[in-house]
Formats: sequence, structure tokens, C-alpha cells
Amino acid sequence: METNTDNIRQQMRKGFLEYCILSLLEKEDSYPTQLIQGLKEAGMTVVEGTLYPLLIRQKNNGLLSYRWVESPQGPPRKFYSITPKGKAALEEYDQAWKELSDTIGTLRNF
Repeated sequence: METNTDNIRQQMRKGFLEYCILSLLEKEDSYPTQLIQGLKEAGMTVVEGTLYPLLIRQKNNGLLSYRWVESPQGPPRKFYSITPKGKAALEEYDQAWKELSDTIGTLRNF
């Protein structure tokens, strides 16, 4: 049974997922399986059913682009990359995260 704490963590992760995707893609172009692995290595578990709609939404909003790359095993892979608009959004996320983190730090230290 899911506890309230588990639900809170899940909702917070969902809220930060777009930020995390842009952060990973700023470092290197990736295909979805690589993104899931990068998130997992950072401690965030995400399934394909959550990731794909987010990638489509980010692409449709101009934050990402993609290209097809031939794979040595199997079909071609769709590699995503961050666009200039995506980099600007990432900078806004960075600023929002700093402000939120500072605010929570202040409130926790009252």
C-alpha cells in the first residue's frame, strides 16, 4: 500500500522530470533508453510510459528536437537534443530551483 510520503515523492518527481530531462540532454544527445538509464543512475525511476509523452510534449513546445540514427543492433534510434529554446527553459528551471531551494532552506531554519 502506498503511503502519503510515497505519494508526495511521486508527485514531486513528476514535477521535476522535465527539468531533469533537459539537464541530461544539455550534456549529450540521447535516445529514450539512455535517458531512463541516466535518470535511474541519479536515483529517479521513470518508466517509458511516463517518459515518451513528456518527450513529445517538450518537442512540440520547441524545447527538444530529434534525429534518427542507425543502430548497430535493431532499428534506427530516435536521438533527442536540446534546442536553444530548451536551453533558455533550462536556465529558467535553474533559477526557479535556486529560488525554491533558498525559500525552503529559510523556512526549515525558522
